[in-house]
Amino acid sequence: MNRKKFNELINKKVVILDGATGTEFIKRGMPHGVSPELWALENIAAVHEIHNSYIAAGSDIVYLPSFGGNRIKLAEFGLADRLAEMNRSLAEKVKENVGGRALVFGDIAPTGLFVEPFGDLGFEDAVNIYKEQVEALLDGGADGFVIETMLDIQETRAAALAVRESCNLPLLVSMTFEENTRTLTGNDPLSSLITLQALGVDAFGCNCSTGPERMVKLIKSIKPYARIPLLAKPNAGMPKLVSGETVFDMDAATFASYAGNLVEAGANLIGGCCGTTPEHIKALAQTAAGLKPVMPERKAVSALSAPHAACLLGHDQPFRVIGERINPTGKKQLQAELRAGKFALVRQYAREQLEGGANILDVNMGLSGIDEKAMMLATVGMLAQGTALPLCIDSTDSRVIEAALRLYPGRALVNSISAEKERIEKTLPIAAKYGAMFILLPLNDQGIPENAEGRIKLAQEIFAEARKYGYEREDIVLDALIMTVSSNQAAARVSLDLIEWAVREFKVNTVCGLSNVSFGMPERQWINAGFLGMAMGRGLNMAIANPSSEILTALIAAGDVLSGRDAKMHRYVEKFSGVEPRTAAPREKLPPAQKVFNCVVEGHDDTIAEALAEALASGVPAQTLIDESLIPAISKVGDLYDAKKYFLPQLIMGADAMRKGFEILEPHLAAGTEEKAAKKAVIILATVEGDIHDIGKNIVALMLRNYGFAVIDLGKDVSATKIVSAAKEHNARIIGLSALMTTTMVRMEDVVNLARKECGKDIKIMIGGAVVDQNYARHIGADAYANDAMEAVKLAKKFTGQSSE
Repeated sequence: MNRKKFNELINKKVVILDGATGTEFIKRGMPHGVSPELWALENIAAVHEIHNSYIAAGSDIVYLPSFGGNRIKLAEFGLADRLAEMNRSLAEKVKENVGGRALVFGDIAPTGLFVEPFGDLGFEDAVNIYKEQVEALLDGGADGFVIETMLDIQETRAAALAVRESCNLPLLVSMTFEENTRTLTGNDPLSSLITLQALGVDAFGCNCSTGPERMVKLIKSIKPYARIPLLAKPNAGMPKLVSGETVFDMDAATFASYAGNLVEAGANLIGGCCGTTPEHIKALAQTAAGLKPVMPERKAVSALSAPHAACLLGHDQPFRVIGERINPTGKKQLQAELRAGKFALVRQYAREQLEGGANILDVNMGLSGIDEKAMMLATVGMLAQGTALPLCIDSTDSRVIEAALRLYPGRALVNSISAEKERIEKTLPIAAKYGAMFILLPLNDQGIPENAEGRIKLAQEIFAEARKYGYEREDIVLDALIMTVSSNQAAARVSLDLIEWAVREFKVNTVCGLSNVSFGMPERQWINAGFLGMAMGRGLNMAIANPSSEILTALIAAGDVLSGRDAKMHRYVEKFSGVEPRTAAPREKLPPAQKVFNCVVEGHDDTIAEALAEALASGVPAQTLIDESLIPAISKVGDLYDAKKYFLPQLIMGADAMRKGFEILEPHLAAGTEEKAAKKAVIILATVEGDIHDIGKNIVALMLRNYGFAVIDLGKDVSATKIVSAAKEHNARIIGLSALMTTTMVRMEDVVNLARKECGKDIKIMIGGAVVDQNYARHIGADAYANDAMEAVKLAKKFTGQSSE
């Protein structure tokens, strides 16, 4: 099915997806610890029975049993060399059985690895891994694709690009959001929607980890910003343990009763995940039959996104500042650092601009004597991990822009596209492919028109070209092209007239490089401030500026109040009520111990060695640095994570910096301290028998190691006997158990019972995973439940007497 016909289907009705597959396989005899894809191929009659049941129940789309059919997952069963054969054969056999009664979508899911810049799997490697599976499913005749149960936006992007670069079939994407409405890696629904709809997916939504009630709220929260259909595939409630078996106790009628709420909230495709059966889907389809789908109202959305936050643009939104400082032009110290391959100043400028109130960070690596592309990629990767602000990719080289947009795990702003031949022919198609917004620069190969009329004509010509690639006015930011008044006093009026036309008639966002207007003038800040006030009066809603200027940020805050963009004046009051001016000391003047503290809080494992060397040279004892810098700093990181101001990447970066700091200081510690440090508490970690998911456990292992625990990671699909034997062999203090599947969580109780029998009550047992909670821990006799890696660290410290919590 092509995408046009798919959209026609979505417009006609509420599309019904299928229900759970894994639990249906288990009902039909699939044993624990086997490849579901291989079992499906060897038991194809069971697959046909399941699909026939869902189609009879009303499913318009059924998913292929190819969830773990990528090379990484198949390799765990020694099946990587059979990838093409297995995926192709599954698609062929299912298509033949379905016979056109429903659409058959290839199912793509996580590899279990973290993808660059958040992990070790290279981004292009991830794309190619998914392409391999996509091509095999295409050979088998898949009608479209679904990328589901995704935990990380970057891996999701890799899979989406793999599909989009292989075919033009319909593509659905659903991510798994936890109770805090974020994925395991901290991605939120809105930024994920903005990123993926810009990348060209045909529907976005959520599946698994929650029941329909919470999913209604999630869908409703993102519907106003969606320009594509939304999908919802909730579980049949939350799992419970009954007579030693995991069950979902939401019956079909109750599940189906949420259909109206889901559709009203904005879901256009609905189905079921864990615990749902053909009976659930039948009841859902019957309830939805009389419902009219709520289609997206927007054709485009003025918004940028970073991995963990979105930035909405527009004249109904606050004035947005694009921080200008990450640009080597005129900055000798930054130039020297970049030529030396260092990024300390880049990080410093990013942090200072965030603190100063910037909403977007402009990134320019244009400097002679460096590899601009390599430096841009390194900076984009670093900032994607270290800041919540979206990026503006600033380069005149289309190759640099493409490399940055391909890697960036969000929707970026391109600076810029003009009417110049190379920008139209090369940069514009690149920006369109990755769904980036762009700054429209009204100049051409002949130069900059002197009057507003000439610039208006070029703006219209550039937009006409952009429309060919699907761009709408909401996707564009018009640069007012302010020139210095020192050489032409009429330059300001020309730009002001252009801004007014762009806002009132062209109806686009507008921006200007603010400092340009005062170049060559004394006391430039007053010229800048005066022009900004006049431009805001004409409708300017963005500026490329230095947010450290108190005058400019105060003027912007006042302008938002007067224009009504600061509803009830909350931001203005917050900014000025009893707040003293910023007086933070420059980084180079900070005490050495404070620099060490900051390295951990900000996750700078590449500069902590230098900071520690300075601190030691100044006479600060190693033990003091541990007690008063490293430990308080990592506690601060944990506090920021708990407050949802930091997310998993920042948590890991801080822990890595602390671990490196400990390694550096260890030779400087007294002998007694070294002996004490050598006696680390041992923790056994394992994913329980029958469960092959381990990404969450791996994160917990990393964090525990970085906090000084000796972790014995037994891997996944580990029997109770092996876990308890390892605990006895290593004299472990704690056993940590993970399960992601409702069918395997019951194995946790086996481990608890055996551990109590073999090790007594002294050993502590904590459990984790999306399908379990504190009530389940209490039910099976475990000592605690950890909802994330940081909570596991806190529990481990408590169990070993390192904290009073």
